[in-house]
Amino acid sequence: MKPLGPIPEGYAARDGVLAIDGAKITDIIAQSGGQTPLFVYSSNRLRARVSQLRAAMPERLAIHYAMKANPFRPLLRLMNTLVDGFDIASGGELGMALAAGVDPARISFAGPGKRDMELQAAILQGVTLNLESEGEAERALSVAERIGKTPRLAIRVNPDFGLAGSGMKMGGGAKPFGIDAERVPALARRLVEAGAEWRGFHIFAGSQALNADAIIDTQAQTIALAARLAQEAGVGLPHCNLGGGMGIPYFPGDTPVDAARVGEALARQFDHLPDVLVDTHFCMELGRYLVGEAGVYLTRIVDRKESHGEIFLVVDGGMHHQLAASGNFGTVVRRNYPVAIASRFDAEVAEEASVVGCLCTPLDRLAEKGGFPQAQVGDIVAVFCAGAYGASASPSAFLGQGPAAEVLV
Repeated sequence: MKPLGPIPEGYAARDGVLAIDGAKITDIIAQSGGQTPLFVYSSNRLRARVSQLRAAMPERLAIHYAMKANPFRPLLRLMNTLVDGFDIASGGELGMALAAGVDPARISFAGPGKRDMELQAAILQGVTLNLESEGEAERALSVAERIGKTPRLAIRVNPDFGLAGSGMKMGGGAKPFGIDAERVPALARRLVEAGAEWRGFHIFAGSQALNADAIIDTQAQTIALAARLAQEAGVGLPHCNLGGGMGIPYFPGDTPVDAARVGEALARQFDHLPDVLVDTHFCMELGRYLVGEAGVYLTRIVDRKESHGEIFLVVDGGMHHQLAASGNFGTVVRRNYPVAIASRFDAEVAEEASVVGCLCTPLDRLAEKGGFPQAQVGDIVAVFCAGAYGASASPSAFLGQGPAAEVLV
């Protein structure tokens, strides 16, 4: 048998069935129209994660939600009451954030390839633009002059370092993201001289790291780089986005990042800031760490079959909703996510089986040769850690299957 990823703490059985916030998943499905597949997001777990993070981090640090992880509107409305700011990466996400009631003054907009209409929408709303190139900076200044609005501009810095152990490196070396560090001071001066509202730096070195030492080291390098660039620019630094970095366990052998250690080290950094950063407002931008473990993907077994001695549990969902769980979202070697038979959640392992989706491609596997209770047609499979990069980051239109339903409980 191939091991399954670790189910996040706090999920338990009620009458033998997986319960989320005290409600059995069979009841949640029934109350949501009886249809699967279904993403279920736990409001209790979202509140608890933000509360735990605030307790671990220095009070000075603001918490921003990177909404690319999950833009479901009810979830955005809840997060709007829990975090200090939102980070977006498109004009579409700007519209979603505004529709969820987010104050545009609390939004920052990063990402390469912003179109002029996106720049204009952000400037009109008073959103902070994290500029990714000198060309984008000039376009933003031109748009602002044309519409007669002072833009709020920051620079996304491509640092000289990456985040060690990061699942996705966003800095160090040639990157489409941000402006190479040595070119930042001149651009900062240009923005100030042009009359923009100068907002500071966004420095994002990587994401999905579980090693606290690597995150601590990266944050120390980030603060040192911010201080050096601010001194060279001579324009001060009102705001510094330290990026994210903190990941969640997905695979066998993964362990949670020690947030308390990260927070303690950051507090020591804040206690000894260089003069140029004494008045700087710092934030940390997190997506999957805030919402990933709060989500569960539920899909129903529609067929049970045997082929060459192997058992296949065929479900009505699949990679078109959970691309990452299928191993097709950046992983080199496919490993199993945390997956369980939710309708037999406290039953003993009885067989080796693969959970496969309804798409006609061999890539559509949610669990490969995992150990499960003996499951039958009608049973519900749960894929955990489904709160981030699931519904919105998977090819739901593939083969005309369409999106899964979503609910916040």
